[in-house]
Amino acid sequence: MYIVVLCGGLYPERDVSLSSGKQIAQTLIERGHQVLLMDLFFGYPEPYQDPKSVFDNSLGRVTSNLVAIAPDLDAIRKQRPGSGDSSIGPHVFELCRAADIVFLALHGEDGENGTLQAAFDLAGIRYTGTGKLGSALAMHKGISRTLFQSAGIQVPHGQVVTRDNSDVLDPIRYPCVVKPCSGGSSVATTIVENPADLHDALAQVFRVDTEALIEDYIPGREFSVGVLDGEALPVIEICPKSGFFNYENKYQPDMTEEICPADLPPFLAEWLQETALSAHKALRLEVYSRTDLIFANNGELYCLETNTLPGMTPQSLLPREALAAGLDFGDLCEKIIAVSMEKYQ
Repeated sequence: MYIVVLCGGLYPERDVSLSSGKQIAQTLIERGHQVLLMDLFFGYPEPYQDPKSVFDNSLGRVTSNLVAIAPDLDAIRKQRPGSGDSSIGPHVFELCRAADIVFLALHGEDGENGTLQAAFDLAGIRYTGTGKLGSALAMHKGISRTLFQSAGIQVPHGQVVTRDNSDVLDPIRYPCVVKPCSGGSSVATTIVENPADLHDALAQVFRVDTEALIEDYIPGREFSVGVLDGEALPVIEICPKSGFFNYENKYQPDMTEEICPADLPPFLAEWLQETALSAHKALRLEVYSRTDLIFANNGELYCLETNTLPGMTPQSLLPREALAAGLDFGDLCEKIIAVSMEKYQ
């Protein structure tokens, strides 16, 4: 197959996406596919005549380096002169249209919130993962919380605030978690211990998003459960060696212990898997997803969020879960493509 692996973009999760994209592309090349690895923001600036000729299995045009902090997006924008307000580079749509399918290795904002999916639908471009509606519902944590509750899924007590109304807040219980409403990878996420630190935490969120979600901090064990082709994968437990599962602990080696399958009694593992499946269905998702949950110290289970394009880096959770189910990384990529193609048949 001719496959575009689309990664990067101009989002806080850019570095994670580049790492995901390179690993996916390398694996698909090893599986015999013709692959074009392309950065959504930089596109393919070189001239060409035959679109299929640029599917050259080259990984060199995309560089990735996962570091402990999110990237400087202003500096990256300056590397593409004349980009203006456009977040999509040259020839992206033409080359994606020439592919049999686009493997979306994007994380965050337009790559994951349904905007790009809608544009691809209009352009007749096939892509992996869920469609525009499910992407939009899952990306906005305020909306997804409401849908979870309607489906009988428990979420932490919380509220959404904006830049304009951040001074008008319902009573907040401390400690609390402050995070971007439409972000991922725990970028700009903070555990706030007291009212004095709330303003700074909100300011950090408003640098990357227009809305913030403030939730009760739930002490307990953190888990993640992937869903692939309508079935829940084995549960993985997440145990950061210090602090919480923030950006650094997610993507730097040896910062977090991840146990898969998690050491759980069968009833609890099934409860987690059933909740992940319910979250997947409540958000009208397709193909695959990954849901993060907390089993609280008081014995309650809380759903935190569901990711429609979960990370595919060496440290990512979904590949670990798939491996525990008997799917190596190559099998996982092929499965995602095969199930995604069924949407178009």
